[in-house]
Amino acid sequence: EVIAHYIHENSAHHEKEMVAINCASLPESLLEAELFGYEKGAFTGALSSGKLGIIESAENSTLLLDEVNSMPLNLQAKLLRVLETKQVTRLGAVAAQKVDFRLVCASNEDLHALVEQQRFRSDLFYRINVISVSIPPLSERKQDIIPLAMHFLRLFSEKYNYIKTLSERAEERLKAYTWPGNVRELRNVIER
Repeated sequence: EVIAHYIHENSAHHEKEMVAINCASLPESLLEAELFGYEKGAFTGALSSGKLGIIESAENSTLLLDEVNSMPLNLQAKLLRVLETKQVTRLGAVAAQKVDFRLVCASNEDLHALVEQQRFRSDLFYRINVISVSIPPLSERKQDIIPLAMHFLRLFSEKYNYIKTLSERAEERLKAYTWPGNVRELRNVIER
């Protein structure tokens, strides 16, 4: 998400706030309604006014689809259609709406391997795989541990109005740890 924000802030769309959704955080039925929106009466429980979808709300902005690997295959097909036509159709709608947005996708799994396992659509993979950025785990970037720890230490010292430092022994222990939770775990350890 940090890289997606950096891309967004350095794009022509930076005036508008970036829109993000974690595809693994919602069940398939809700994910479809959230992404594509819906017209009034589209399904039982739908708002009487309908709802703007996340894709439409990213108009002239950047849309981050985090954990895109968790998106069901049928929604991958709908997303591919949006990317190819630059139009989105809300659930229950007859007409499509034009959309212009930058798409950034993040995955916690190798999408190419998922394509080979037929768990991710190859046509969508090749459509979204324009520029690929791989972020190795923190255990493979030992040189980043102390600078990140110092960044978080400054952040939390400000937040909690404390002045804290890391001893040499603490730094050595941080560097020796494997960090299975990556940067999120390091951030939480420093805050704790």
